[in-house]
Amino acid sequence: MNSCVFIIIFWLLLLLLVTTTGSQLVAAGGNDMKKKCLDKERDALLLIRAPLQDPHGTLSTWTADDHDCCNWSGVTCSNQTGHVTGLDMRFYGLGGEISHSLLNLTYLNHLDLSLNYFHGTIPTIIGSLTRLRYLNLGSNDFNGTIPRSIGSLTELNNLDLSSNSLYGTIPPEFGNLTNLQYLYLNSVGRCRVEKVEWLSHLSQLEVLVMDGVSLSKANHWVDAISSLPKLFDLSLDGCELSQVMYPYSSSFLNSSSSSISFLSLRNNNLTSSMYRWLSPLTTNNLLSLDLSGNMLDGIPKYFGNLCSLEYLGFYNNSAVVKFPDFLNNLFGCTSLTLQMLITRGSQFTGSLSDEIQKFASLESLYLSDNQLNGSISEKLWELPSLETVIISFNNLTVPSTYHLSNISYVKYLDLSSCKVGPRFPKWIQTLKNLTSLDLSNTGISDAIPLEFWDMWPSQLEYLNLSSNNISGKVPDLLSNFAYDSVIDLSSNSFHGPILNVPSTLSILNLSRNKFSGGISFICQIVDGFLSFLDLSHNSLTGQLPDCLWHFDQLEVLNLGHNNLFGRLPPSIGSLIQLQVLYVYDNNFSGELPLSLKNCTSLISLNLGANKFSGNVPVWIGESLTGLYVVILRSNNFFGTIPLQLCQLPNLQVLDLSMNNLHGSIPSCLSNLTSMLHQGGFSQDVYFQTTRGYATRAGRYVDHALIEWQGDEREFLNTLKLLKSIDLSSNNLTGQIPNEITNLSDLIALNFSMNTLSGEIPQHIGEMKKLLTLDLSRNNLSGKIPSGMSQMSLLNYLDLSYNHFSGRIPSSTQLQSFPPSRYHGNRGLCGPPLTKKCPGDEESEATSVIGKSEGDGEDTDDEVELWGWFYIGGGMGFATGFWMACGALLLNRRGRHAFFQFYDSFKDWVYVKVVVFISSMQKARHT
Repeated sequence: MNSCVFIIIFWLLLLLLVTTTGSQLVAAGGNDMKKKCLDKERDALLLIRAPLQDPHGTLSTWTADDHDCCNWSGVTCSNQTGHVTGLDMRFYGLGGEISHSLLNLTYLNHLDLSLNYFHGTIPTIIGSLTRLRYLNLGSNDFNGTIPRSIGSLTELNNLDLSSNSLYGTIPPEFGNLTNLQYLYLNSVGRCRVEKVEWLSHLSQLEVLVMDGVSLSKANHWVDAISSLPKLFDLSLDGCELSQVMYPYSSSFLNSSSSSISFLSLRNNNLTSSMYRWLSPLTTNNLLSLDLSGNMLDGIPKYFGNLCSLEYLGFYNNSAVVKFPDFLNNLFGCTSLTLQMLITRGSQFTGSLSDEIQKFASLESLYLSDNQLNGSISEKLWELPSLETVIISFNNLTVPSTYHLSNISYVKYLDLSSCKVGPRFPKWIQTLKNLTSLDLSNTGISDAIPLEFWDMWPSQLEYLNLSSNNISGKVPDLLSNFAYDSVIDLSSNSFHGPILNVPSTLSILNLSRNKFSGGISFICQIVDGFLSFLDLSHNSLTGQLPDCLWHFDQLEVLNLGHNNLFGRLPPSIGSLIQLQVLYVYDNNFSGELPLSLKNCTSLISLNLGANKFSGNVPVWIGESLTGLYVVILRSNNFFGTIPLQLCQLPNLQVLDLSMNNLHGSIPSCLSNLTSMLHQGGFSQDVYFQTTRGYATRAGRYVDHALIEWQGDEREFLNTLKLLKSIDLSSNNLTGQIPNEITNLSDLIALNFSMNTLSGEIPQHIGEMKKLLTLDLSRNNLSGKIPSGMSQMSLLNYLDLSYNHFSGRIPSSTQLQSFPPSRYHGNRGLCGPPLTKKCPGDEESEATSVIGKSEGDGEDTDDEVELWGWFYIGGGMGFATGFWMACGALLLNRRGRHAFFQFYDSFKDWVYVKVVVFISSMQKARHT
């Protein structure tokens, strides 16, 4: 018995040992096969990699030392054969051309080179990779035509050539791709389809995106689309569909089946005649329809029967549409399923009436930028699913009171630039679910109820009440606002101190109000999300607190036009993301903190109209190399102009005026390359919250008070066009450097009120784009260069109070300025000055030759007589002219007689002249 048990146990152990050993051998063998890399294919991969630019080193594993190419980045191999079956190099940042060595990867079935910088033509050899099932060459820089050989890839089920620079005809050989399910040709380049029959062969096609491909010659394209039984997503945006002469055949209209669920026909200049052929494509399978960017004057009634439609896009349409009629044609089962309606930027007229209540499933309504008028029905707010209402920039009137019978679920409300005021709409406080509210520019001239600020505890993400006339104090703002929130109360009449603010603010704009007190409240914003802070144009006082290390995400800091004083704190150097620093018109003093050099992202530095002192820091030019704008005007800076400022290649506005600078003007200013070449700063600076609310910091880069043609002018949204140097009102000496004339793109140059000497550079006429030139009140001398007569754009010139001499050069521009612009130069002569130049009297004497010697200058009586003569002659001519014309206008018979006489007289004169010329020619020959 015991021996039997022993034998059984022995055999079980032996079986387990054999099984385990076998499994290990198989696994080992399997691993050897998995790691196997064919030398031919490894060499091909190395040849593919060799010419490519790989700035990020994403192909660093592709080396000859590593014989196992199956472990290389982006490479997939077959576990059974070791052949390379996939290359996925999507978004690797690679550049170069596709190598012909790709041909050696004959087992490749997946190739993704998208989102790179490949260029050149798509090689025809790609058609030899007949095992390919997935090919994505999208988002590169390929050019040339699409190779016909792609039609040989009959196993393909996904083809993406989108976002390239290809041209020519889409090859009809694409019709051979009968297994294709997804075809993306959007933004492929300047391509077209001339014969669309090949599309009807793609019976497996599910997604077709051809945005930007011209179908203007593709007759019967609708027939081809309707023949695709599995197509559910079709996008033909910008395909010139309005130019197709015969979009469908006569037999097509009998077709009523379509599997399309998502249809987009935007930007095709389509008119309402398209609804005839659209009908068979829009069945109850349709979930989304986008007809935006066309010329449609409404929608047909059958749209009300699209019983699955959830999204309708109808924005940016140029034809006038009556909104009530538009809604009426959606009544039916569509009004029960529609969830999102977008019609912004169109020409809708009419009101938002009670009919809106029929759209019980509506979640989002976008009607901004239209011409809607009348009152907004309170039924809108009672829609049970409505969360987003964007109806800004209309002529709609919002009643100050609503009597809402149902709870509203609206979360996002934008009524900006509608008629809400003058009373504050208290009914908004009944919208308990609000997270975003925009009432900017709505004509409110009222105080806000105190309970408003506590209605949405820790809930509001966005509040914009700007550009109204709202008054009163702003209480504690801590309670209402959520994480990463936005508050914009700018351009109102709020007053009093600013108390507590949320610590998680992202954007705070309190500018252009009457706030007073200190700004220590900013130290409460400690969570590091603040990207924008504008407190300008108030009556704020005190010092800028030294707590700025919290703001490492801050991009715009605007404290201008207040009464702040003291030094800039050292912690300002913590603002490493700061792009705009604007503290113009305060009472800041002292030297600029050295830590400011750490703000290397700065684009605009405006410290003007303060009491800063010390030398202009050399580190501005050494460290802040991205600056476009440097304004230090009206301070107490002294010393010389640092040469390091010449190292700012993007600088377009340099204003050091009204300081105590001395020394000479650096000749290296000619190195400011942005003033040498055409064009201006074009980068758009954005900062935004996680919800996508974006405000343009570029608006603050493109904003400054500039001394312009003798007056202080605010440049807003046009500063980027200005290229200006202003060094006026200092103690600069020496000559104007000749190199300054190399700044051929300069618009304004002001060196006035210094003690400059020498002559105006002779080549100043080459600065042909100058609009403003002010050299007044210096010690300049010599003649005005004759080349200045070529400065045809010059519309402000001041050379007064110098020591110029000689004749003012003759030109339309230079003589058009008032004489005061040349006053204070005793040696100047010629127009527009009354002082004549030597030789002018002789010229006048020459001009009177032919007059009798007894003729002299006219006496005063003769001048007066001639004046009355010309006045009388002019009045007589005017009277006679209007009498004659009036008679002709009022007397029809006289008018006909006059013009008949005129025609006869003209013919008589013509004949007499011809006869006279003929007789003269005969007399000459005889």
